[in-house]
Amino acid sequence: MRVTHVITRLIIGGAQENTVASVLGLRRMPGWEVNLIAGPTTGPEGSLVPLLGQEPGLLSLVPTLVRAVHPVCDAATLLRLMRIFRCTLPQIVHTHSGKAGILGRLAASRAGVPIIVHTIHGPSFGGFQGPAANFLFKSAERLAAGVTTHFVSVADAMTRQYLAVGIGRPEQYTRIYSGFALAPFLEAQPDPALRRQWGIEANDVVIGKVARLFKLKGHDDLLAAAPAVLRRCPRVKFLLIGDGAWRQRLQRRAASLGLQEQFIFTGLVAPEEMPRYLGIMDVVVHLSRREGLPRALPQALAAGRPVVAYDCDGANEVCFPGQTGFLARPGDLESLTGHLVQLALDPALRERLGGRGRELVRQSFSIETMVEKLCTLYRQLAATGQK
Repeated sequence: MRVTHVITRLIIGGAQENTVASVLGLRRMPGWEVNLIAGPTTGPEGSLVPLLGQEPGLLSLVPTLVRAVHPVCDAATLLRLMRIFRCTLPQIVHTHSGKAGILGRLAASRAGVPIIVHTIHGPSFGGFQGPAANFLFKSAERLAAGVTTHFVSVADAMTRQYLAVGIGRPEQYTRIYSGFALAPFLEAQPDPALRRQWGIEANDVVIGKVARLFKLKGHDDLLAAAPAVLRRCPRVKFLLIGDGAWRQRLQRRAASLGLQEQFIFTGLVAPEEMPRYLGIMDVVVHLSRREGLPRALPQALAAGRPVVAYDCDGANEVCFPGQTGFLARPGDLESLTGHLVQLALDPALRERLGGRGRELVRQSFSIETMVEKLCTLYRQLAATGQK
């Protein structure tokens, strides 16, 4: 069966890592012919394109497929995708992310593709933006939903949010958690040399955060909570993994608070290095206000690290208060501070919550499970002739 995946760009990020893992996993299954279309990957967030370089014919780049709204580029992309689909005749087009999700589905429909699937990695609308933007994105999603055969949600929260605004029908949704290579995370151990590399002493407690340095990711809240955490736990260090447009801004704010020694900015870390970095963390905090189900949470739990997260979107599907970590209402700095202090002061609690999280993730987040569920879904859609 021929399947074409489409994504806007291949930066280092959860949706992109999910898509690459899905495509590579499907290509290794007998009976599947899979390729990927993407726009140009630019910016400080890094690129996953090198991971696909060893697979001949896998990746095609469409230069006009850009993230920002651009009428000329968007029209050119729609026509280009229609020509590609009419030439290659995929039985399934599977889209990811906002721009590629809209244009890819509309192009597939106009090209006569029989099955059109879209994965919701995170909400395109919500309280994180204004009424005008929400109206635009909801309207676009409803338009594309009219030609969508089936939706894949990375979290049940995504299904509920989209159904609540009239996008699709309940029977059109399947939840498939975003899988990753479990073994390196399950085997993660503290690395004294890596700690020394970043100036972390043996008795320091490391609170780590894995996210692009950009708006809605919650770095400002962590900086705001840090002074109160450090008053109770002076040996805490904050390790920020990732890069982005806000890096200099966040570094300046840390310096203005006198926290430049406590906040460590690593910059980009290659995905294959993430288990090593999680291994030197004691707690992982995730404060995004817009995310389907952030991969950083199950990856942290697989490494046996407890998590503290804002109760947004799908976070509560892996962060169970008192079992694998703690949740706080978005913006509740008092609760956030209390949970971080509690974990920083209690090694036994960290070990208990991390161990429970490791068992939870082992059951549901492997790449093999994700790919097998995708194969099953594709076969069911093809067998029922859905359109």
